[in-house]
Amino acid sequence: MPPLPKLGPTSRAVLWVDDEADLLEPHRLFLVDKGFDVSMARNADDAVEMLRRRSYDLLLLDEQMPGRRGLDAFRDVRELAPAMPVVMITKSEDDSTLREALGADVRDYLVKPVSPRQVLSVVTKVLEGPRIRQQAVARAFVERFRALELERNPHLDWRGWIERFDELMRWDVDLTAAGETGLYESLRGLYPDMHREFAAFMARAYPAWLKNLDGDRPPLSIDVVPEFVLPVLQRDRRVALVVVDCMRLDQWRVLEPVINAMFEVETTHYYAVLPTATPYARNALFAGLFPGEIAARLPDWWGERDDESLNAHERELLEAQLVELKVQASVRYQKISTPGDSDDLERHLASAIGGEGISAFVFNFVDLLTHGRSESAILYEVARDEVALRALTLQWFQRSSLYALLREAARKKVTVVLTSDHGSIHCTTPATVFARRDATHNLRYKFGEDLRAERPEHALQFTNEDMLRLPRRGMGANTLLAVGNTFFVYPTKLREYQGRYRGSFLHGGVTPEECIVPLALLTPR
Repeated sequence: MPPLPKLGPTSRAVLWVDDEADLLEPHRLFLVDKGFDVSMARNADDAVEMLRRRSYDLLLLDEQMPGRRGLDAFRDVRELAPAMPVVMITKSEDDSTLREALGADVRDYLVKPVSPRQVLSVVTKVLEGPRIRQQAVARAFVERFRALELERNPHLDWRGWIERFDELMRWDVDLTAAGETGLYESLRGLYPDMHREFAAFMARAYPAWLKNLDGDRPPLSIDVVPEFVLPVLQRDRRVALVVVDCMRLDQWRVLEPVINAMFEVETTHYYAVLPTATPYARNALFAGLFPGEIAARLPDWWGERDDESLNAHERELLEAQLVELKVQASVRYQKISTPGDSDDLERHLASAIGGEGISAFVFNFVDLLTHGRSESAILYEVARDEVALRALTLQWFQRSSLYALLREAARKKVTVVLTSDHGSIHCTTPATVFARRDATHNLRYKFGEDLRAERPEHALQFTNEDMLRLPRRGMGANTLLAVGNTFFVYPTKLREYQGRYRGSFLHGGVTPEECIVPLALLTPR
């Protein structure tokens, strides 16, 4: 593991603008003693002139001075140093002044009289806060890393796997945000063992859960509506169900702070049914049934033709599930897959959410993004790895119709259940499989006769569809599910598949990233 960064003191330049500069000399000397380079100006005009001559890291700006007010000079300051943080210091406790200052995007706000320690605190927070947080994250991870290496517990149950994976995803996001590249690589070094151990766990546990649904098992896709949606509906008589297709837990973690400004957020998890692919996992969510049960009971809404047509009846499946559960409630359903769909949703937000019953929405951006990387060199470059995928997801969300929908839900005090149907995994390892011509062409899961992987550690093989509660395909049909970061290739198309799909984000297999799905209860503040 790389050593911790040494974050020694650095001299940061501070410009303090106040007409009472003489009275503030003890404050200035206190900051200098703490390692800051502090210059004083008596009025806004002098400050602007000083900013023209040199750069500063922080501006402390008095609001009430002879001549121009501090806020009046703020525009000139921004033109000269647009990125420099500004802290406003004023004698006024008037709410309008505070609102005006915050509206001008000042970094912080102090009310006189101020002590040297108060000023030091805000200066340190603004200038050294990121470095201090970086050091704290790094130290905490180094202290925890050895334990994470040694926690190779082959007896983890489904709860233990959620806790372990959730912790690793938190470290993944935090180390990235702290810029700790070396420590991040150390964390990633734990993932291969995690993938192997999780695959072995699921090979045993998943068929056992499905064999005894009344036993000790996690919530599965079939439980999302009865366990999480219906309690809110019964309490409030209305609820919004939002499914963001193909959203990983780490992607949710970067969205959560933005959503937290509007809602009280309570995050839990469930396990997606296998294969962790949209036709199976999302249909199971809306139907409350396993894929095999949907095919047997509701054959008109299940026909294994292509992925898109397999998800053409989600509203009908949800309505049928409510009937089965003896719940009388209206269902509104909308799928957002194109810019036109997004525009239509935003134009009709007032009527889209807030009425009694279930308002269900499916957002396909994340899934389209992961699939599109394989077809677009530009998307491949922009979403090169997990870190870039998270950043792109956050950028999309902040300008999306999903964000607009959540704002409207918060305004109307509508509780939201937000989740996904499955995650995805960054695939870099080709896994050769042998199959007959009738085998399906999916890259992380396959159905067909005489299926086998060249290396058994690359896949889980199930010879009986009933073990997975999948549609029956006839005698001799096998199910092959990829594990780790592998994707299936045929010996005759090895180079073609490697060139096209290596580095893609795929789903359908058996990894924590695909199987352990975040589910958040969003209660308006």
